[in-house]
Amino acid sequence: MTARIIDGKAVAAALRTTVAARVATLPFVPGLTVVLVGDDPASTVYVRSKDRAAKEAGILAKTVRMPADTPQTVLLVEIARLNADPATDGILVQLPLPPHIDAGAVIQAIDPAKDVDGFHPANVAALAMGRPGLVPCTPAGTMKLLKHAGVALSGARALVLGRSSIVGRPMAALLLAADATVTIAHSRTRDLPAECRRADILIAATGRPEMVRGNWIADGATIVDVGINRLPDGRLVGDVAYTECLDRAGAITPVPGGVGPMTIACLLENTVEAAIRRRA
Repeated sequence: MTARIIDGKAVAAALRTTVAARVATLPFVPGLTVVLVGDDPASTVYVRSKDRAAKEAGILAKTVRMPADTPQTVLLVEIARLNADPATDGILVQLPLPPHIDAGAVIQAIDPAKDVDGFHPANVAALAMGRPGLVPCTPAGTMKLLKHAGVALSGARALVLGRSSIVGRPMAALLLAADATVTIAHSRTRDLPAECRRADILIAATGRPEMVRGNWIADGATIVDVGINRLPDGRLVGDVAYTECLDRAGAITPVPGGVGPMTIACLLENTVEAAIRRRA
C-alpha cells in the first residue's frame, strides 16, 4: 500500500481563489497589518509570503517593521494604534519575538476582533467552548485538509502529538468538536510509539525532525505533518519520517507542500471574516 498524498498546495490555492472572489464582492477592502520585530530570516520570509498572498487576494496588506531592540512599551503603543485604526481589520504580530518582549502580553493587547492569528485568550476560550471566534490558522488549515481528503472524523481515534497553545491544543479542540475521540500526547507520554499506533488520525506537531517513524503508525492511518525543520544539509523535513510512512499510511501530507500553504490561506480567510464581523 502506498499512501495517498494530500496536496496542501492545491487545496490552499483553491481556498485563496475563493477568498479573492469573496473579497471582490465586498463593498470595502479588508485590511491586514503584519508587525515584524527584528530581522529573523525565517520570519522575514514568512511575512513576505503573507504580504504577497494577501495582495493577490485583494486585501490591503501592510507590514510594520520595527528594530529588534524595540522596547515592549513601544510595540504595545503600535498595537494600540492598529486596534484603533478603522482600516485595519486584522493584526498579526510575527512570532517569535525578541526575548526581551513578553509575547503573551503582546497577544493579549491585540483587539480579539482583529486577532487573525486566533491566539488571544478570548478566541482561545471561544474555541474551547464551541463559540464563534477566530481560529488559529494552522489547525484550521489542517481541518480543511482532512475534509478535502474525505477523512471521517466522527468516532475516529485522533492523536495530536504536541501540546502547544498555537497548534496542539486548538487542534485537539477542533477535532473534538468534529466528534473525534482525541488524545494529546507529548514528550512525557509513556510508550509514545504505542499511543501513535492506536490512532486512525495522527497530527504531528512536535518541532522535532522525523521523530515519528514508520513503525509508529497504524496501517491505513491518516498522517498530517505540521512540522517543518531544516536539517544541517539544508533539506526541509517534517516531524514524520515521510518515506518510512508512505508504505503504511492511508493518506499523508508532504513537507513542504502540505500544511504550510494552508496556514497562509486560512490567515486570508480569517482576515476577511474579521472584516465582515466588524462591520456587521
